[in-house]
Amino acid sequence: MTSSEASAQRIPPFVSLGSARSVAGPGMAPGRGGNHPRSVAGAANSALVSRETTPAGRPNIIDAIDDSSPIARELAHETKRRERLMGRKLPRPEKTRIFTVSNQKGGVGKTTTTVNIAAALAAAGLNVLVIDIDPQGNASTALGIEHHADVDSIYDVLINDVALADVVAQCPDIDKLICAPATIHLAGAEIELVSLVAREQRLRRAIDVYAKTREKNGEERLDYIFIDCPPSLGLLTVNAFCAANEVLIPIQCEYYALEGLSQLLKNIEMIQKHLNDELVVSTILLTMYDGRTNLAAQVAAEVRTHFPEQVLSAVVPRSVRISEAPSYQQTVMTYDPSSSGALSYLEAAAEIAER
Repeated sequence: MTSSEASAQRIPPFVSLGSARSVAGPGMAPGRGGNHPRSVAGAANSALVSRETTPAGRPNIIDAIDDSSPIARELAHETKRRERLMGRKLPRPEKTRIFTVSNQKGGVGKTTTTVNIAAALAAAGLNVLVIDIDPQGNASTALGIEHHADVDSIYDVLINDVALADVVAQCPDIDKLICAPATIHLAGAEIELVSLVAREQRLRRAIDVYAKTREKNGEERLDYIFIDCPPSLGLLTVNAFCAANEVLIPIQCEYYALEGLSQLLKNIEMIQKHLNDELVVSTILLTMYDGRTNLAAQVAAEVRTHFPEQVLSAVVPRSVRISEAPSYQQTVMTYDPSSSGALSYLEAAAEIAER
């Protein structure tokens, strides 16, 4: 698949996204990633057929799977998970929910979690904004948004008081998803913010003004805002904490990730005391889970013991498809909706929406 072909794909409806029949249906066409027209159509048509009534009296796909081997059991389990997601309609929140996706440890899946959960919610018909405040700009890349040095970005919003409405760009793959990109200029923003008035509140004020602008222009209000933070606890991350009312913490299922969590929680407590008393750690997502290792299971159990209400039931496994998707400037939702990674992020998005 070429880059242009990949970016031309469009995400299918939530009801058929990564459905069991899109994996096993006879209309599936071979390809590197993403659904082809025949497989999308086949999934959409088969979504209308219930599990109890299959065409011509054939047994349904779950009943037909032989679970006598580990691989077959895994396939049967995934198929049941997909069946549970089919046809689910996600509720709109009463007001805009603003998440800061943060963890000062790098490589735990912050950006991947941000863009894929945002994509899953937008695919379900909800209005979603991703704000990329990481100087690396990886979230902007994954959503197919230009973020070279000449593009107006979140840097201009924070430092030069440019309106957020003048910066946001439409994601080419998903209609209800927009993004405020990051550029390399953000690398120096930490220093420039030091001398500015109300330096911790600048992002929050920009979001408030943008919400009023949308209302004035007759646009639908945003349902979710996700702020992708850099792997640090500097002024950019503080701005994100002050702008949000919820924190989503991705935790890699390894020991070092647990070490960093305690420091992150201390910093969040300081923000709650002095800058934003509405901030809560509402969601923890376990990422890069490898079920073959005892360590991953132990870390998961440890986190669930300490944060029973915050940890999502959904767990994101290690997945090659998740890693490949950004190279095509896509999320895994559009790159390969039938993959295990896409399924896990769909479950996580549904769980967040229904909380």
